[in-house]
Amino acid sequence: MSDPSPTLADLSGLLAGQATALAQTAGNLLVSPDHLDLVRRAQAVDGLAEQVLKLSVQQARDAGRTWQEIGDLLGVTRQAAFQRFGRPIDPRTGEPMDKTVRVADAAQRAVAIVTAVLEGRMEEARRSFDAQVLAAFTDEVRGDGLATVTGLVGAFEGFGEAEPFVRRVGEHTVVDIPLRYEAGEMKARVAFDTDEKVAGLFILTPETP
Repeated sequence: MSDPSPTLADLSGLLAGQATALAQTAGNLLVSPDHLDLVRRAQAVDGLAEQVLKLSVQQARDAGRTWQEIGDLLGVTRQAAFQRFGRPIDPRTGEPMDKTVRVADAAQRAVAIVTAVLEGRMEEARRSFDAQVLAAFTDEVRGDGLATVTGLVGAFEGFGEAEPFVRRVGEHTVVDIPLRYEAGEMKARVAFDTDEKVAGLFILTPETP
């Protein structure tokens, strides 16, 4: 039989012990420190602190606290808090969803691609497109799409304050990026395939699931 999962008290005790050992090692004036050992100890403390934080968030959620409250406390949006700590359940199967994304820098890449498209630097943007998007996303399609959005919410003013929302959908890594317009909010959605090419690029209303 496997051991039960460690409790918050267990993890907090381990964290306190490792943090104390790190402080004693770093503060020992009689012995020249092994700097790699300090890095190793600090990494262990950081890993335990992350586990303590995750379990604390889980317990807060179990106690009925909202993602908005947790996000406010951590200085992030509720969506960013959910993305980091949530345990989404697939409504089709009732099973926990795989949150592992295949593109490690998906958020940064998606923002760069959307910026290039909005600024008309299509040669740069197209270097990231897969063959299907490359064929379909012509200058005319881009112009028509942006004109439609302008007709709905006015001129583009910049990116929203919330962080990009990254998740895995099937075999794709999908990024939603909040956008600010003259008369409303929208979001850009970029989908990367398993080859890390853009397999979809859209501007949607914030309510679009």
